[in-house]
Amino acid sequence: MTRMTIAATGDSFITRRLPAGDETYRDLAEWIGRSDIRFTNLEVTVHRMEGFPAAQSGGTWAVADPSVLQDLRKYGFNALAWANNHTLDYSYGGLEATARYLDRFDWVHAGVGRNMSEANDIKYLEFQGGRAALIAATSTFHESWRAGEQRGDIGGRPGVNPLRFTAMFRISKEQMVHLKAIADETGINDEHNMLVKEGFAVAEPDVMQFGGHRFAVGEVKGTTTKPNPHDLSRILGAIGNARRQADYVIVSIHSHEMKNGRKDVPADFLREFARSCIDEGAHVVIGHGPHIIRGVELYKNRPILYSMGNFIFQNDSVDRLPSEFYEKYGLGYSNYPADALDVRSAGDTRGLGANPDVWSSVVAGLVFEDGDLKSMDFHPIALGYGAPRYRRGWPQLTDDRSVLFKLQALSKELGTELVIEGAKACWKAC
Repeated sequence: MTRMTIAATGDSFITRRLPAGDETYRDLAEWIGRSDIRFTNLEVTVHRMEGFPAAQSGGTWAVADPSVLQDLRKYGFNALAWANNHTLDYSYGGLEATARYLDRFDWVHAGVGRNMSEANDIKYLEFQGGRAALIAATSTFHESWRAGEQRGDIGGRPGVNPLRFTAMFRISKEQMVHLKAIADETGINDEHNMLVKEGFAVAEPDVMQFGGHRFAVGEVKGTTTKPNPHDLSRILGAIGNARRQADYVIVSIHSHEMKNGRKDVPADFLREFARSCIDEGAHVVIGHGPHIIRGVELYKNRPILYSMGNFIFQNDSVDRLPSEFYEKYGLGYSNYPADALDVRSAGDTRGLGANPDVWSSVVAGLVFEDGDLKSMDFHPIALGYGAPRYRRGWPQLTDDRSVLFKLQALSKELGTELVIEGAKACWKAC
């Protein structure tokens, strides 16, 4: 019999060291340490400014001293994904330095590489009685950040393992007439039309481009999203390889995209992607990205955790920010990071810092035997909502069940029933 246990967490946006002498992390470390595979998503670059800030960031230019990797190790983690919307916050230099420090600290890490082949590479973890494979990707990234394919005559490009997607906006015939009239009057499509005329772009039948967005007439109005078939095929190929090389296959996906304006509901393309991963042989899909929890779906008796929320969240205690960040908020050279963070958050009254759902999350424990899910439980954690920004962000186990009720309700929308007993939520029975 092969048996695998997983401790799954969400985003670790870590920018500070654990306080000296503080032992409050030990309860979580003990819980995480009981599992064979102990996973988190590293959502910062780690280096000593070896890279310069990119013109585009994931929202905050995320960088931490490599020593924070020691603190992640204290929590017991042995596997990281780091394909996300912050991977190239400090351009290629930051990416390469992060990879170097991860290797130096002997981490198993996935989702990023010097070319597409490396970014899509399978990473293996050996544990007592078995072997697990980890594949990581992201759907949230700047288009220039995706790794490049390599050819015989030219090398690839460093970057993330991408899961692109397309969005289609469906409207009525009457709305389409008005939209075309607006396009003609404003010239918003002139550049696209010229690119089609000159052969640099391809027109789609029955689809109208409007400012870079795709519109079509449909009986059911709204937005539908589909995973990019090329990216999907590449990732599924890695899963198909991994399932024949390991006892268990774990897929990590970083995705901020939402459905119908609800941040706590996964986009259509993400659900299609996750189910396709299970069809191809993945045993679990671990999602993260929106900084809040999403529901759990059981598909073919295998779990899809659409978002585990935050594990460590310290995005507002970065030490340095580039000029673009200050300029965005009307600040100049005489200002400091605290000034810019104060303006962005309106004195901590808006944004992620003011959202209590960001600071309340879960950690998951999963048990598999001979490829089948045997048990799944979720424990609430709190990250210090209401504390000063330079203190909050460290997780602690809690008995607050409010986040469990949210998880239960969101999972029910996806067809999964969770039972809450005491300070944990379980699949089937606790």
